[in-house]
Amino acid sequence: MTATSHGADAPGTPAGRPVTPLLDQVRLPSDLRRLRPDQLPQLADELRAELIDAVSVTGGHLGAGLGVVELTVALHYVFNTPEDRLVWDVGHQAYPHKILTGRRDRIRTLRQGGGLSGFTKRSESEYDPFGAAHSSTSISAALGFAIANKLSGAPGKAIAVIGDGAMSAGMAYEAMNNAREAGNRLVVVLNDNDMSIAPPVGALSAYLARIYSSNTFLEFRDAVRQLAKKTLPRQLKEPARRADEFFRTLGTGGTLFEELGFYYVGPIDGHDLTHLVPILENIRDAAEGPCLVHVVTKKGKGYAPAEAAADKYHGVVKFDVVTGKQHKPAPGGPPSYTSVFARALIAEAERDPTIVAITAAMPSGTGVDKFAERFPDRAFDVGIAEQHAVTFAAGLAAQGMRPFAAIYSTFLQRAYDQVVHDVAIQNLPVRFAIDRAGLVGADGSTHAGSFDITYLATLPNFVVMAAADEAELVHMVHTAALHDSGPIAFRYPRGEGVGVPLPETPQRLEIGKGRVVREGKTVAILSLGTRLHEALKAADELEARGLSTTVADMRFAKPLDVELIRRLCATHEVVVTIEEGAIGGFGAHVLTLASDEGWVDAGLRIRTMRLPDVFQDHDKPERQYAEAGLDAAGIVRTVLTALRHNNVEVSEGARA
Repeated sequence: MTATSHGADAPGTPAGRPVTPLLDQVRLPSDLRRLRPDQLPQLADELRAELIDAVSVTGGHLGAGLGVVELTVALHYVFNTPEDRLVWDVGHQAYPHKILTGRRDRIRTLRQGGGLSGFTKRSESEYDPFGAAHSSTSISAALGFAIANKLSGAPGKAIAVIGDGAMSAGMAYEAMNNAREAGNRLVVVLNDNDMSIAPPVGALSAYLARIYSSNTFLEFRDAVRQLAKKTLPRQLKEPARRADEFFRTLGTGGTLFEELGFYYVGPIDGHDLTHLVPILENIRDAAEGPCLVHVVTKKGKGYAPAEAAADKYHGVVKFDVVTGKQHKPAPGGPPSYTSVFARALIAEAERDPTIVAITAAMPSGTGVDKFAERFPDRAFDVGIAEQHAVTFAAGLAAQGMRPFAAIYSTFLQRAYDQVVHDVAIQNLPVRFAIDRAGLVGADGSTHAGSFDITYLATLPNFVVMAAADEAELVHMVHTAALHDSGPIAFRYPRGEGVGVPLPETPQRLEIGKGRVVREGKTVAILSLGTRLHEALKAADELEARGLSTTVADMRFAKPLDVELIRRLCATHEVVVTIEEGAIGGFGAHVLTLASDEGWVDAGLRIRTMRLPDVFQDHDKPERQYAEAGLDAAGIVRTVLTALRHNNVEVSEGARA
């Protein structure tokens, strides 16, 4: 892959782009390795300027990338990528990596339709050996690369760069517990950007890290160990082990990692290339392993507006580079579904002291931060630990509390075993608030909430709801709060509501009952979730074609409103189901009902509309739904095709 020049004097370069004479020489990491070590700080400055300028155009994740600029330069300078496999965890910190690995010419297409992914992606570059959009997977994947190379005799190493937040997930420690077999082929870089593990670092810490990472020190230490095993009497071996542990962790905090079988090096300043490069070179050449390098960085580093912001510009929309002002839409539109959920849950908790809220490292993303402001003792952020979150909620429910587990649809997938065994089988009344249901736009397939209807509605004892609008979401929060007979889930999408008035007093919905929002005679559209608005638009067009259309908001994927479905199937020529989920969900349950009751044998014309059986790439949500055929035009096409397929000619005005 190649990259175009973005220097100020480059032909066709837009005015205002950063001046980057060194970066312009780097198309691939092999070019980077031809630079002198004393040129690397300037390259890092240019890379940071290019990153800021690019994300100001596209929006996206900025703070994490700013924090790893020097680390990215050092890793590609020291290791022989792509032969040495570099795995980023999570991939949103990999924007600088993309610029250095042949994708600079496309960096201003980040997260745009047809452009670069906002995460690492195997199909995008050989420098992305493993896709990483969910956290805490890097060490397991890197261990796989390292062991494969060991077994095949290939020379490559594997380097996992994992954030301190991602280290809150048990999977990281499961991988580390099995890492000894990889030997020196595995390097883990712990990117600590929140000072959550180590004290502030300085020259002494960097000096010690450099000494500890050298072959001389490692060989000396192992020689002492072997000598102690052979010469010390048994009663002195344990004190010797303790002394060794004391001295090697003095000032480093590495006991936990050493006990897991890693040589611990750090903490070191992740922005000082004069320390980073020689330490990484020592680790690269070390005869022992695996190694864990503890690097302390600052999220948002080098861009004043990001450094000053509370979230360090973790995720931004387009912004002005000089001022840092983001071009956010003017206030006054409908509230977001997340904010509606937060307000509704707070209102329920005001009435009920047994209600608690749980989130897995996404307090602001789920609105649990607002709940925590009002009820700090009843809100729990368990870190990136969805499995624990679900079983923790199950324990709370078993003890009489009313827990709401607010977890993105795509992240709840990580805890499916706990949903089955710890919640569903025991029929515990855990309430699942499933945010980011359906397609999510720029975050793409890794974050799309495509599967929750399917994987929850297949479970006995579960109630599964989907809100058609923000008012329905308020009712569903209230319904879930009062539901004590088993697990219940309600799903809602990312973004703003449709603008309907919010109810002053929420209703308790009757479990398993939908509602008809428009009556017709010929076509019945059974909508689950926020495709209801598109279903109503389709009904208008079908009416204009002479096809009288009923639209029902089904509300429940499980249990089905069998009475309503039976009536609509018996009285309409065509029945269409529509949902923002994968195959196997609401439509599949309706088809199963139709089969079980023999409606299909009697000639029922039924079609199910759902997400296509592919992982859709990132784009604007409206384009994604149009591509999936889940917009008004797609519904109309489905109805007309169903009628023509059954030898019924349809023309405008042909039916009353």
